[in-house]
Amino acid sequence: MRYILALALLVAATAAAEVPSNLVVDGVPDPAPALVERVAPYLEARSASLLDWNPDRQEMLISTRFGDAAQIHVVKMAGGARKQLTFYAEPVRGGFRPHHADTILFAKDTGGNEQFQLYRMDVPTGEVTLLTDGKSRNLPGSWSRDGKWLAYGSNQRSAKDIDLWVIDLSDPKSARIVLQNEGGGWSATDFSADGKKMLVINRVSATDSNLYLLDIASGTKTLLTPKKEGEEVSYSGANFSADDSEIFFTTDQGSEFRQLVRMNLAKGTRTVVAKEPWDVSDFELSENRKLLVYAINENGADALRLVDLSTGKSLATPKLPLGVIGGIRWHPKTDLLGFSLASAKSPSDVYSWDYRKKELVRWTESETGGLNPDRNAEPERITFASFDGTKISALLYRPDAKKFPGKRPVIVNIHGGPEGQSRAGFIGRTNYWINELGIAVVFPNVRGSTGYGKTYLAADNGFKREDSVKDIGALLDWIGNDDALDANRVAVYGGSYGGYMVLASMVHFHERLRAAVDVVGISNFLTFLKNTSGYRVDLRRVEYGDERDEAMRAHLEKISPMNSSTKSDKPRFVVEGFTDPRVPWTEGEQMVKSVRGNGAPVWFLMAKDEGHGFAKRKNQDFQFLAMTTFWQQFLLQ
Repeated sequence: MRYILALALLVAATAAAEVPSNLVVDGVPDPAPALVERVAPYLEARSASLLDWNPDRQEMLISTRFGDAAQIHVVKMAGGARKQLTFYAEPVRGGFRPHHADTILFAKDTGGNEQFQLYRMDVPTGEVTLLTDGKSRNLPGSWSRDGKWLAYGSNQRSAKDIDLWVIDLSDPKSARIVLQNEGGGWSATDFSADGKKMLVINRVSATDSNLYLLDIASGTKTLLTPKKEGEEVSYSGANFSADDSEIFFTTDQGSEFRQLVRMNLAKGTRTVVAKEPWDVSDFELSENRKLLVYAINENGADALRLVDLSTGKSLATPKLPLGVIGGIRWHPKTDLLGFSLASAKSPSDVYSWDYRKKELVRWTESETGGLNPDRNAEPERITFASFDGTKISALLYRPDAKKFPGKRPVIVNIHGGPEGQSRAGFIGRTNYWINELGIAVVFPNVRGSTGYGKTYLAADNGFKREDSVKDIGALLDWIGNDDALDANRVAVYGGSYGGYMVLASMVHFHERLRAAVDVVGISNFLTFLKNTSGYRVDLRRVEYGDERDEAMRAHLEKISPMNSSTKSDKPRFVVEGFTDPRVPWTEGEQMVKSVRGNGAPVWFLMAKDEGHGFAKRKNQDFQFLAMTTFWQQFLLQ
């Protein structure tokens, strides 16, 4: 058995060492064979996430990856085999059509371009039917309760606008627009019981959205959430009650954090379901809409709450490790609640909870390449004060001090978004840097991150953009005061907006940093806003600033790292996806040319078949090996 495992790892390591033909590799050395062999087990970790319950039986659809990209699998019992249903080169996600166990709806793009198409699969035959036009961007929204109609958003009419459509999956020709819109932030969240009305949300920005009631036949929409002039309030996840007299949603109106609220439609009165000191990150109503489960994001980790809506009483919930919960789904015909859970010691796996029996059952147990996950470091929650006194939270993973004595080098890993959050889930391959190289890794949640209140979320908008960069400076100060960390060996790493933060940090703190890895990051806000996809422009202008305003344009030009790239000659590694619809690959290309002109060592890696970050395993494997080689050369030495 050990021989078979070793042989499998050797085959995987050999494949990972080869440069895939779809990659553009410039300045990146081939990974050393010894490194490839050592890293191989860390590349074999798998995960599973819950997609849906079978509407008739206690079976699950899950997402997991046995090949190059995550596909849909069915699991027929807890601990049962994972039977693969889709077989594509691109990642696939989907779920059952309500009340139709023989039909699955799924979405798939091409090469990471995010122009998602919708497909219908007949489960007994495996036959797949394209439902959309094959070209536009289509995002599934909500099902009618009888499973007849699916509402989805599409920019088929106009590349920059998301209209709302409905379709009967039995007849692809039935697709029609029910609400024509301006802007790219529209989505349908629920149908009324009779299928005649729909709840619709328009997301203007991360801090501002509006909730409407749409009469489907007439196309008339009624604003349900009026605001004072200039007021910004966020709404999400709207759902009708069983008799449609009330709706449930999360909102930060009158609160720093997202609260779960029920509103009487006739009176307009609102009641907070449960007052929490943190954001309600997700919620789900049972099939009969008498039970409600929601998750609380407590400083980067999740906790479950369960409520009987008929009595208002709290029900039993499972005791879970510090981790991140996703994919919350009620089984339509049983008392089972399904969800996914990822923690420092375990990749994402799927569980069910029977609240009556108080029974937690693990449905999947994902592999970790033969490694003992108990070796993985638990995150240490740290807090430090920034330049203006603002408290910044971060997750710090320290290597084993017995194995790696002395001051340890540090990688500062900055999340994207910027409306994102580093959370206490499974960090996968990053564990190799901690466990085998002795590098400490810290994940800061700088201002602008979600999870810490709406004031904090908006604290980096527009002219305040570089205040979040100053938070990294405060973190470097904190690192300098920790006796176990080496302030002379610190690198920065991040993707998307985190990539911008990496590039900006190299401008402001280049003397305090050894090296940087920028993945699909913004190098120039003006070229980014000019070239990003049309349906994203207005949302990004709210966050970063409107470049059509003369003063803002001058500010964006001033703070763009591209225009200060000569300030640092430290080593850079730039990673891009050729089909990226969010941050075009040219953002990285122009930075590479500029920094190389300054004499800095620069590695460049681009995948022709990827978009906003690498999703395919062969590309991810090579990127990780290349990054590890980069850290060995420029951080550890």
